[in-house]
Amino acid sequence: MPEIQLGAHTIRSHGAQVARFHMHDWLILMLLVVIEIVLNVIEPFHRFVGEDMMTDLKYPLKDNTIPFWAVPIIGIILPFTVIIVFYFIRKDVYDLHHAMLGLLFSVLITGVLTDAIKDAVGRPSTRLLWRCFPDGKGVFHNVTGDVQCTGSKSVIREGHKSFPSGHTSWSFAGLGFLAWYLSGKIRVFDRRGHVAKLCIVFVPLLLAALVGVSRVDDYWHHWQDVFAGGLLGLTVASFCYLQFFPPPYDIDGWAPHAYLTMLADSQNDDRLSTNNRNSLRQSEIETV
Repeated sequence: MPEIQLGAHTIRSHGAQVARFHMHDWLILMLLVVIEIVLNVIEPFHRFVGEDMMTDLKYPLKDNTIPFWAVPIIGIILPFTVIIVFYFIRKDVYDLHHAMLGLLFSVLITGVLTDAIKDAVGRPSTRLLWRCFPDGKGVFHNVTGDVQCTGSKSVIREGHKSFPSGHTSWSFAGLGFLAWYLSGKIRVFDRRGHVAKLCIVFVPLLLAALVGVSRVDDYWHHWQDVFAGGLLGLTVASFCYLQFFPPPYDIDGWAPHAYLTMLADSQNDDRLSTNNRNSLRQSEIETV
């Protein structure tokens, strides 16, 4: 394990260097933002919905228990706040930068996958009847029997984007990453049997699960939408965390790969410099 150097790599001393080295990663993040915007603008696939299929799509319209604006706070700002706290404790810009990068990749990749699947699948929501017909009177094609929506186009469009749940996938992407991050930082798997550490790690996952439950309680999604969204978000979060950090059970699971590599290279350079000085002194002695 490389020697720990707390406080030696701060934003002021190494921040610009680390950011420049990962400039292409930040450019990819910007590209993901553009793709996410496009996926939210295009029209989703409108699946056939007959009159007999409306039986499970008549749930009443309810407000969101978790508003749309709260999802970025839960999935991004809350994990970012914890990451900032650990930066002030350790003063390690490598950890700060790579945790931020991993968190943003986790959320944005999940967002792109979620909205791409939403647009491609076009699953009707549990409240399609009221989205299509604000007066509650259904209209269906006299030949095909397909639903003929008369409501607002934007409201109808959202009614064909039920699978998977975006609230749930975003929450599990951000809070799932936070759970991984905390596992490494507090060394949950240090084989000392402190169950309290596991409880701390489960808190973000519980919060994400409650967000998913609220989507079913509010009749915004089928339970399958929530399950798939949670699985998608947690899977992406796991890949993104392990891209930047060792597994939490690793002896060096507390630090990002880049930090450990930098320390190892630094120690190798120090040993090489020491060997060169010793060789030079030996040559001088032999000359004398």
